[in-house]
Parts: sequence; C-alpha cells; structure tokens
Amino acid sequence: VEASPAAAAGPRVLRYALSAAETSLDPAQINDNTSRTLTSHIFESLYVWDHLARPPRIVPLVADGEPVVEDDYRRWTFKVRPGIHFADDPAFGGRRRELVAADFVYAFKRFADPKLKSPLWASVENWKALGLAELRKEALERKGPFDYDRPIEGLQAPDRYTLQVRLAEPRPRFLDSMSVCDLFGAVAREVAEAYGDKIGEHPVGTGPFRLAQWRRSSRIVLERNPTYRERTWDCQPAADDAEGQALAARLRGKRLPLLDRVEIAIIEEAQPRWLAFVNGEQDFLDRLPPEFATLAMPGGKVAPHLAKKGVRGAITLQSDVTFYYFNMEDPLVGGLEPHKVALRRAFGLAIDTAREIRLMRRGLAIPAQGPIVPHTSGYDPKFKSEMSEYSPSRAKALLDLHGYVDRDGDGWREKPDGTPMTLEVSTLPEQVYRQFNQLLKRDMDAIGVRVVFKIATWPENLKAGRAGKLQIWSLSSLGSGGDGQGMITRYYGPQAGNQNFPRFRHPRMDAIHERMTVLPDGPERQALFVEACKIAIAYMPYKFQVHRLVADLMHANVVGYRRPAYWNGVWQYVDVTPGPSSPA
Repeated sequence: VEASPAAAAGPRVLRYALSAAETSLDPAQINDNTSRTLTSHIFESLYVWDHLARPPRIVPLVADGEPVVEDDYRRWTFKVRPGIHFADDPAFGGRRRELVAADFVYAFKRFADPKLKSPLWASVENWKALGLAELRKEALERKGPFDYDRPIEGLQAPDRYTLQVRLAEPRPRFLDSMSVCDLFGAVAREVAEAYGDKIGEHPVGTGPFRLAQWRRSSRIVLERNPTYRERTWDCQPAADDAEGQALAARLRGKRLPLLDRVEIAIIEEAQPRWLAFVNGEQDFLDRLPPEFATLAMPGGKVAPHLAKKGVRGAITLQSDVTFYYFNMEDPLVGGLEPHKVALRRAFGLAIDTAREIRLMRRGLAIPAQGPIVPHTSGYDPKFKSEMSEYSPSRAKALLDLHGYVDRDGDGWREKPDGTPMTLEVSTLPEQVYRQFNQLLKRDMDAIGVRVVFKIATWPENLKAGRAGKLQIWSLSSLGSGGDGQGMITRYYGPQAGNQNFPRFRHPRMDAIHERMTVLPDGPERQALFVEACKIAIAYMPYKFQVHRLVADLMHANVVGYRRPAYWNGVWQYVDVTPGPSSPA
C-alpha cells in the first residue's frame, strides 16, 4: 500500500464551489443534490458504484462480499466487514465505535420515524420490509415516540456483523438502494440520540471525510477522517477506456482519501462562480455555467487561453432531466379533466426548447422526450414524443378548443368559465433564473397566456413544493442508479409530496409502478416502461425540458476526477497536487 504523500508535500486541498445551498446533513431528512453530495462523503452504504467503471457496476464498500439473495428476491443477507469504525465523536464517550449490522437496522428505521418527516419515507416504504410500515403506523396512532427497540421481521441483525432484510414482495434491484451512500449509509444511534433535533448539524459516519466547518449556505469544510480504515484506490475502468486506464496506472494502490481537505463554497450566481475559478480561488468548476461555454469551451474544447494554463475540461451527458411540474391539486392547472390536460399540453407545446438549448445552455443539452434519463434502463435514445415539440399553433388550437379564449379583447386568455387566468411560476432570485423566466414569458405571451413569477429561496420553494403550495415550479432530477424506474416513481401516487412533486395520481400508473418493482429486468418490464412513458406524456403533470450535457473545468493540479453517472461520492478518489492553482 502506498501511503498518501500529504505529510511530506503539504496538505492536499480541493477547493470546490456548489451552486445551490444545502438543507441538512442528516441522510433521513434530505432530498436535495447539494446535501446529498456532502453526506455521500461522510456516510457509507454497504455497497458503492465503482468510480470509473463504464458501464457502471456495484462493488462492496463496507460489506464483506456479495449478498445472499433467497426466496425470489425477498430475503437479502449482508455481511458487514469487521474492523470498520465511525469517526471519533464525543457521543461515543471517548471510545472507538465499531460499525455493526445493527447500525444499518437503526438507520433504515429512522426513515420510518414520523418525527423526522423523511422525504424518502415513501421510497423506503416501497422496499416492503416486513413490519416497518406497521411500526410507523403505531407511532402515528398513539402520537408517541417511535419504538426503535421493537424487533421487526424485515430488519434484523442476528449477530454483530450480519444484516438480514426480509421483504413482502420481490425486489430484484434492492442492491441498488444498498449502494446509495448519501441516503442509506450507517448511522450510530448514540450520535442521533446525543444531538436530537440538531442531528442534521452533526453528521458522523464511517466515511473518508468528516465535517470540520459549516457556515450555512456559505462555506463547508470536510477534512480527512483520521481514523478511516486502510482502503486503497482500486477503481476498475474498462479495458478500452484509455483515460481511465491512465488514471488507474497513476493512482492504484494509494490510500484513500487522497485529499486532506475539501473546502466547499456555496456560490449561487454564475458569474462569481466562474470568476472564482478563473482567478484560481477554486480548483474545480462544477458545471460550467452555460453563459460562459463559448468563452471557456468553444466547440467543446478548452479555449487556448485556458489550455495554456493547464486547464482541462470534460463534457458528459448527464443522467438527469430538467422540467416544469404542475401541482395536480391546483384548481387551475391540476386535474385529469380534458380541459386541464389541454392547458398543460399547450404550456408544453408553446415552449421553444431548441431556443433554450441554443441561447441559455449554449448547446450543452439535448431535448428530453419523456421522464426516463440517459444511462438508465428504460431509456431509448431513438424515442421521440410531443414532449419536445415546439408548436405555438397547436398550443393555440388546444386552448381555443377547450374554451381558454380572450373574451374581453385585452390580449390574454380567460378560463373556460370566463374568469381571468394567470399562471404562477415559482422561481429563484439568481440572475440565470431571471433569464429563463424571460424566455418562458415570451413563449406564453405568444399564445396569450398571462404568467407571473413568484420569487423565493431554494429552501423556501422546496418546503412549499413538498406541501403542495406551488402551482408550477421548474426543477431538475438526477438518476440515482442504473434503473430508470426511479423516474416513474415521480408519478407514483403514494409518493405524493415526496418524489411525486405534482401529486399525480393515476390508477394505471400506480399499477405499472408496482408491477415494475417486482419484475426482474426483461421484455415484460421494458414494455411497462413504454406504457408508463405514454401515460406520462398524455397527462403531462411534468413538462420535461432537456437532458444536460455538463461541462466541468479543472486546473492542472486536479487529478483523477470523472463525473459520476448517477452517484455523488467522488472526492476521496481525486488527488490535488499541493500549492495554489494558477490563475487562468
């Protein structure tokens, strides 16, 4: 094993900027990408996605080998590797605390605790772990504390290092969930009980980093976990992956994490984030703002003035999608009645996505045809649909047909009952969103639909969105694994208010989701993907916009980075040569 040279060469520090604020560092209480990026480096799940493997593959992390799967994917047995410890924390009373199987039982039960109001509960409930939903129901009915001590059949630790999960229904892809560090990592009960309601400010995991500093929505510092076990860089790129093989030759065998510290700045505005990178204040520019794409990477290549300074760039088609969603409980835009569907479809047909890609994204996107994201099962790059069609004439015809007409001659359409109509689109205060709003307003003006914008911060909109208080909001979603069903979950009725932001409910879509969940991969399941996409497009609770091509820039001192397909934990695999980066 090659030890990290940090002590001899000085600290290795990655300076990194994120474009959105965090909400919490408690895995059971988060659902935003910034928070998940942070927790993925502090907590560890049983398994993990190989950083360089393409196509992606799952490998053990704290698990000792592969799981034993029995009873038609209903019984899963995992072994936890002995000798792994949590980062030191006062909650452990000065003792080293070993990771045991019961820590996963406790962590999974936390999602069911009504007090925590976990936005991921519906996803965990869908595992169908025997007895877990009943345990939650009892706590709700008696309005008392959740009984963590009560054994349940679905989550058991029969010995110190064995975790057994019993499910009521087959879950052929359950291993995907056990590979999500940012959400389903182990949590020590002593820590959660010591900090109570403040647990989101005191994350303690077994991961390669621990929280060192935190100024909310401003600056976060993660430092090397000094008690992290001996783990070495051992990623497995494909044989024909020249870049990956070169990284492997350079880094294999080095002890993880390669970095001593990651200094994260929250810089929401694009221009300051760009200038911080150009001036050498940041080593890495996560997601080059599209407005700087032609300056920094004309034609997809790093501009000569940056390349001369050693700046490198990489463009990756993301497993993500941007979208507007409509609150299906809203009296204007919600509902399954034909005239409500027509209004949502007209909204979609009026949006000039090609112009958005050209002007706002500088070509760094492709039109989305439906809910499934690239690099996941169910995604068909040849599939085309109305979702990407731009046709103001069709939009006007739909509105005319269903009674949304301008009766008083003021240039704006009224509702079918003749009362005034205004769409309310929630948005954020940053300049880039003002630019997107201008494009949307122009498109809606062209079909005679009045639109106003309600500005609030990200946390405020997120809270209101989950509570069903927003009419229309624009968001993005990143795939969380190799299975495309995660996007179909966004239409699943029981997920209303969580993953299902629109609160869409449709019996056939629910039945499709439930059937897909228990089916192994194959033609029958693939046919359900196709049917689900047709329902999604027909009722349009979401107007999907684009799949983004992400351009990342890094100074010459950053080594080993590759944008993940759909996971967040990568900093432990990245190296930074000591010393400041050179201003570009």
